[in-house]
Amino acid sequence: MRALIDYGRLLDVLGVQGELLADSARDVQPDLPVPGCPGLTTGETVRHVASVYRMVLGWLRDGRRPRQWQRAPNRDEDPADFLRSGLRALIDELAAHDPGEPCPTWWPEDTSYGFWYRRMAHETTVHRVDVQAAAGEGAVHPVPEDVAEDGVDEVLTLWFGHRLTVLGVSGSRRGQVAVRTGDRVWMTRVGPVGTAAWRSAAATSVADAEVTGAPADVYLWLWGRRPVHQVRSSGDPDAVAQLWALLRLATR
Repeated sequence: MRALIDYGRLLDVLGVQGELLADSARDVQPDLPVPGCPGLTTGETVRHVASVYRMVLGWLRDGRRPRQWQRAPNRDEDPADFLRSGLRALIDELAAHDPGEPCPTWWPEDTSYGFWYRRMAHETTVHRVDVQAAAGEGAVHPVPEDVAEDGVDEVLTLWFGHRLTVLGVSGSRRGQVAVRTGDRVWMTRVGPVGTAAWRSAAATSVADAEVTGAPADVYLWLWGRRPVHQVRSSGDPDAVAQLWALLRLATR
C-alpha cells in the first residue's frame, strides 16, 4: 500500500503545509468557526494538529501509543509556536528513518515510517485548508495536484476501507461507487458485511455510480471540505449519498 508519490515529497509537503498552517494561525482569530467541521474553531484545529504531532512523536520514540501527551501550549506559548515546535520535532524524527523501516502504526497493512510520512502530510494539508477557509475563500492556498491524488487514495483505502471496519460500521445497502480524478480510478464497495476500496484500472460496469472532479475538489469533498456541487456524480444518487455519509463517520 505504498503512497502514489515519493516519500521524500511527502516529507516536504508536511513541512510546507505545516508552515502554512502556522502562518495562517497567526493571521486569524482563534474562535473563528471552521466551515467544513461544524463546532470546530481555528484555535482548536491548531491545538489538535500540534497535539497529534506530539502523540505520533511519542509513539515512534517509545514504541507504544502514548496515553498522555501535551495537548495545549504552555501558558506563555503562542499556539502557532506550539504547532511549529511539534512540527519540527516530528520532521526530524521521520527524516532520521527510511520510510520502509518498520514502526508502530494503526494500519496493519502498513507498519512503516512511510505510513506516518503520508498520514501527517495529509493531516496537515486538510487542517491547513480548514484554518485558511475560516479566514475566507480567497485565503485558501491550492492543494497540489499530486498531493490531492495521493490524498484521495489515502482517504479511500485507509479511512473508508479500514477505519470503518475497525469501528464496526457498515452500509445499510449494497453498492459500488467509482471515484475518478486525473488519470486514476478507485472502486468503493459497501454492504452489510463492511466496506472496501481499491485502485482500479478503470471504472467497471458494476459500479452503481461515479464521482469525478479535479483532484483537489475530489480530495477535499471526500474529507467533507467541499460541497457536493464541486464534484460531478452520475448514476445512483443514493449510492453516492451512502459513500458520503460513511466517510463522515470514518473521518470525524
